[in-house]
Amino acid sequence: MKKEVKKVVLAYSGGLDTSVILKWLQDEYKCEVVTFTADLGQGEELEPARKKALEFGIKPENIFIDDLREEFVKDYVYPMFRANTIYEGEYLLGTSIARPLIAKRQAQIAKITGADGVSHGATGKGNDQVRFEMGYLSQDSTLTIIAPWREWDLNSREKLLSYAEKHGISIEKKGKKSPYSMDANLLHISYEGGILEDPNAEPEESMWLWSCSPENAPDEAEYIELGYKNGDPITLNGKELSPATMLKTLNEIGSKHGIGRIDIVENRFVGMKARGCYETPGGTIMLKAHRAMESITLDREATHLKDEMMPRYAKLIYNGFWFSPEREMLQAAIDKSQEFVEGNVRLKLYKGNIMVVGRNSSVSLFSEEYSTFEEDEVYNQKDAEGFIKLNALRFIIEGKARKNR
Repeated sequence: MKKEVKKVVLAYSGGLDTSVILKWLQDEYKCEVVTFTADLGQGEELEPARKKALEFGIKPENIFIDDLREEFVKDYVYPMFRANTIYEGEYLLGTSIARPLIAKRQAQIAKITGADGVSHGATGKGNDQVRFEMGYLSQDSTLTIIAPWREWDLNSREKLLSYAEKHGISIEKKGKKSPYSMDANLLHISYEGGILEDPNAEPEESMWLWSCSPENAPDEAEYIELGYKNGDPITLNGKELSPATMLKTLNEIGSKHGIGRIDIVENRFVGMKARGCYETPGGTIMLKAHRAMESITLDREATHLKDEMMPRYAKLIYNGFWFSPEREMLQAAIDKSQEFVEGNVRLKLYKGNIMVVGRNSSVSLFSEEYSTFEEDEVYNQKDAEGFIKLNALRFIIEGKARKNR
């Protein structure tokens, strides 16, 4: 039984799915619709979404197109990267980290417009439905959530197109349709579906939209230098850049050198495995540089503890728990660890590879006095004997106790 909803805020792109959802909401729920289109740096023109919403009879004051690029990188991507976050060893969480921001802003718009419902276009098979709805509920549990893909029978592109034609929904043809389901923002672009549903099928080179192949990348390496403060990159080659501009610029540089492509089979929160391909050029560079910066500025045990915490932190983000108390607790510890993560890292980019070639910091914990292989006056090598014996004491005791067993 459908709940009564007077006004609903729809996460709206203007594409086929959300255009059909907009009309469907009007017809099925007989409610007023507010459209919300987030600019997260996906590289698409967003004003056509406004025009199409107007064609559906949406009031101008109920059309929201918000530029969230700086907030996205500063308050979501950067905090995540302070933890060197990757899911299942490879995925840099480009889609996962964007959903909480969209959900939060939707809930804010619901409050602004007096809406009592929110809606999204995520399917009933994926992770995004969880991420969106966990986000909504964390912000305002009184909102009614409408997930059309869990209600309607329009479960194929053909049925969606038929519905659109029947109801006079114009769908712009932009050349040949991609066979893949894609999501893009400033951090990444993802590809699922099509031939990728066979995990043994190699994707065509034409699938990759951002980066050139490593084989076709420049034959000459490029050197760049990232400057860090409190664990975040703040300068590129000595020039201070805003978070969104930093990531955008690194995407351009990384794509040129064929950096950031991955092809993985991941474990979805809802239960099944899924194969996806991702391009995350700027994020891949940032991850490599950040680890290099931490290598000389972060204490050994703090480094190891962070590495132990990271998989749990990554899982929380992947599964939609960005606004959870446990994620915030982990974030507080991660942010504290970054207090002295500052300095510069030099990188060499070449045909899909990122090589750290230098790092320096005014608060470096690297001591040439102690580390040198040459003669020094600060380290007594004889001290190592007692250190080893004390650490091996439990082995010695156990060995004696069980000698005849």
